[in-house]
Amino acid sequence: MNVEGLVEVVLPGKVEPEGLQIRRGAVPAAGPGQVVIAMEATGISFAEQQMRRGRYYDQPGFPFVPGYDLVGTVFATGEGVEPGLAGTRVAALVKVGGWASHVLVDAADVVPVPDGIGPAEAETMVVNGITAWQMLHRKARVRTGQTILVHGANGGVGSVLVQLAQAAGVTVIGTASARHHDALRDRGVLPIDYRTENVAARVRELRPEGVDAVFDHVGGRGIVDSWGLLAPGGTLVSYGSASTRDDTGSKQWPVVKLLGRVGLWNTLPNRRHAYFFNIWAGRALAKNRFRAQLRADLTQVFAALARGDVTAQIAAQLPLARVAEAMRLAESGTVAGKIVLNP
Repeated sequence: MNVEGLVEVVLPGKVEPEGLQIRRGAVPAAGPGQVVIAMEATGISFAEQQMRRGRYYDQPGFPFVPGYDLVGTVFATGEGVEPGLAGTRVAALVKVGGWASHVLVDAADVVPVPDGIGPAEAETMVVNGITAWQMLHRKARVRTGQTILVHGANGGVGSVLVQLAQAAGVTVIGTASARHHDALRDRGVLPIDYRTENVAARVRELRPEGVDAVFDHVGGRGIVDSWGLLAPGGTLVSYGSASTRDDTGSKQWPVVKLLGRVGLWNTLPNRRHAYFFNIWAGRALAKNRFRAQLRADLTQVFAALARGDVTAQIAAQLPLARVAEAMRLAESGTVAGKIVLNP
């Protein structure tokens, strides 16, 4: 752990992974109500891949330090913060800034990591775990005996979704490329190869009456099929637009189209529901409620990890200095699990 100075990764503009820069400086000081976290693990999610292309719909202006979440030890506390927090391992969701050896965070935004869970394991569950938990239990409200469809069942969010759903007694149909099917079958998932099979036709074959929920990170034209696969009373949760990752033009337009479709579908008298999930929704209007839900939900996810209901999928761990290599690996589509960065 670097305690002598700040090391961070800077995204200077729309660059190839090799264009990411390493910057050094002074460790930030904790102000009132703040803590400095000495990062032990951060990660690469789809959000950072989009940010590199300038395609994440509400990313800050260049240059900035990416990093959606992190796990680390409280290095320093500011005025008004419980001094006993120093030296404890915590997790934080920050959207940007996590790819650094030391990160300044409001103390109210950190969540304790239980003993027995390592930093890399915990890191795989922060943004992915909160996203999966809230979509399952706050949006779709899944129940024992139901059947759901998870697109990208081998992915970062998808793999956690699968495990949390199964822990709740839910049957899972999952899309993935063929090389991941054996692993999905071992977990009890009914796999569909999205590259070679007609996904909608195969789901209807497996569940003619439709599924109770669909979790779709792909977006694009396929979202219409996802809506059409719902049983009466079912819920579609859209949470991304991976199909438009390499598109040019407005970065907001794919999300605007998704929001428009969701809004339209919810006006139809068909007893089905649609949501566009944004983990940050409501923070500006109800910050205390947002923080309380995040803390409660991540605590539930960590408890599930400790029980063995979910397992941490770590594809690789690399130091911040090798971030270009890590980004290439994350974007390759060849790995299962999270690429974790260490200081």
